[in-house]
Amino acid sequence: MLGKLAPVSRCARPLRALARTLSGSGAGGAWKVAVLPGDGIGPEVMDEAIKVLEHAGPLFGQSFEFDHAHVGGAAYDAHGEHFPESTRQTCEASDAILFGSVGGPVDEQHLPKWKDAEKNAVLGMRKAFDLAVNVRPATVYPALSHASPLRADIVAKGVDMVIVRELLGGLYFGEHRTDGDKAMDVCEYDVDQIRRPLEFAFAAAKQRRGRLTVVDKANVLDTSRLWRRVAKEMAPSHPEVELEFMYVDNAAMQLIKAPSHFDVIVTENLFGDILSDAASVLPGSLGLMPSASLGGSKFMYEPSGGSAPDLTGKDVANPAAQILCTAMMLRYSLEQPAMAAAIEAAVSSTLAAGICTADIVAPGVTPCGTRAFGDAVCAKLSEAK
Repeated sequence: MLGKLAPVSRCARPLRALARTLSGSGAGGAWKVAVLPGDGIGPEVMDEAIKVLEHAGPLFGQSFEFDHAHVGGAAYDAHGEHFPESTRQTCEASDAILFGSVGGPVDEQHLPKWKDAEKNAVLGMRKAFDLAVNVRPATVYPALSHASPLRADIVAKGVDMVIVRELLGGLYFGEHRTDGDKAMDVCEYDVDQIRRPLEFAFAAAKQRRGRLTVVDKANVLDTSRLWRRVAKEMAPSHPEVELEFMYVDNAAMQLIKAPSHFDVIVTENLFGDILSDAASVLPGSLGLMPSASLGGSKFMYEPSGGSAPDLTGKDVANPAAQILCTAMMLRYSLEQPAMAAAIEAAVSSTLAAGICTADIVAPGVTPCGTRAFGDAVCAKLSEAK
């Protein structure tokens, strides 16, 4: 489960400790959180995440200072660009970044407000804060097995994995060129780029069930063969982790056929993009899928779903993923594992009690609204404490 994820990379700890010393956050002060709700349902689900944090804080002797900033279409309306400098500065001054969602209606993507909004905002954040490693858990909650597209006998074996994806290399950041009827996209990796996600993945496997699957295409690609070489070189330093390699086409098949096999998956940028989206279907809703982007001293936490403009303002969006993002933030950026585990347990208890939004509610059961779900998680936190 989420609570079993590993601590952040060792190299980030001194930077965060220095940041807290300079800012006065943490012990004796409030944690500074940059809040970027974004577009569509982003502000609605973000409100519930903030509600849960504000409720949980006093229970654990913690306090938070929330600094809101614009991103995406909301930033374009206010500043004429999707990732303005004022937003970057707000994030820079924070201990962590809570990100909502970016994007507008499909039939308006040609408008300047929405054209390349996600690319400019999300890739801009990754570049600005060296967000090199994406971590996305995929868990099928027993109480929500009805929502999973998997057969009941497959779900019964348990689905609980973490996909670790490299974010700043590979095809997305290589040379792209078209000459007439010929096009080229270059995929490049170096050892340092590969070691960063592998370091986190080995640590995550130690905290979980001890199995690490490196997904590649080493029968074809030199970059994949380099990934294998680096993983094998690192493996002796992690003897408690069972290391295996799997071709990406087989991994895609096994995600559906035998997802219980996987514990921690680590892979390069393009493969990770595809596989993490495929795995996001398994729990039954993107509204259950948090993610973290880690790297330098600033980490970003965002739900895996989109802005869902068709649901905006209807009090029907699922805020679970955004709430679970706060738990990941508490664990990785703020080093508050007990508080993180409590929020995760409260979400799980809420779902187990049948309190669900429309996207995951059991047949014949009346769904709750966005705000009611947040209230229920707060109630579960109080009961447990």
